[in-house]
Amino acid sequence: MSLSVPQDPLADPAATAKACPGLRHAPSTARNREPIRQALEDLLPVRSCTVLEIASGSGEHALWMARSLPQLTWMPSEATAEGLSAIEGWRELCPDLCDRVPSPVLIDAARPPWPGVPVDAVFVANLTHISPWTATLGLVEGAAARLKAGGVLMIYGPFNEAGGFTGPGNAAFDADLRMRNPDWGLRDREAVDATASARGLIVEPGREMPADNRLLVYRQP
Repeated sequence: MSLSVPQDPLADPAATAKACPGLRHAPSTARNREPIRQALEDLLPVRSCTVLEIASGSGEHALWMARSLPQLTWMPSEATAEGLSAIEGWRELCPDLCDRVPSPVLIDAARPPWPGVPVDAVFVANLTHISPWTATLGLVEGAAARLKAGGVLMIYGPFNEAGGFTGPGNAAFDADLRMRNPDWGLRDREAVDATASARGLIVEPGREMPADNRLLVYRQP
């Protein structure tokens, strides 16, 4: 990596990625991290708690949330060795956070049960629409098995509601996704709700998020 790393790697992730050849950067994380943080601040306890993130991507969310919400231990995960390496690249730049963002673990959302101890929350962003429906089914099953009593599953991304798109942008996005892969596409929120209910989770009111996204919320009794 380049020696000209910004003093605060998380302040401008795009600049950090430019300074560090090979570092993976997801531009959407910089756009949505603050609205997500605000929602998590409302939903998570103020006491020390542990969040398992499924499909962490670059790991930028993990580090930002851990920095912004100091009560959190945020456990990232990915489904491939390449994904784990991408997260480690960002962890190396933020040694002050590594005690609360441990090394990522290998988890395939579609293949529960997942290894590990019970957690207070499971979080996932932008997975359900770029994976087969079986990944969403596995996500809910795996989360239900890992959550402590009273724990919460939070799923961020674009969803259909009442059988339709929540905005014209989502309609175009869905068409593009299905052209790229017929097993992809925006999921119906009601179908995810039903899946969670079938696994014994309580459906709580979801949150409307910027750019026609949603944060779906499910609670372990």
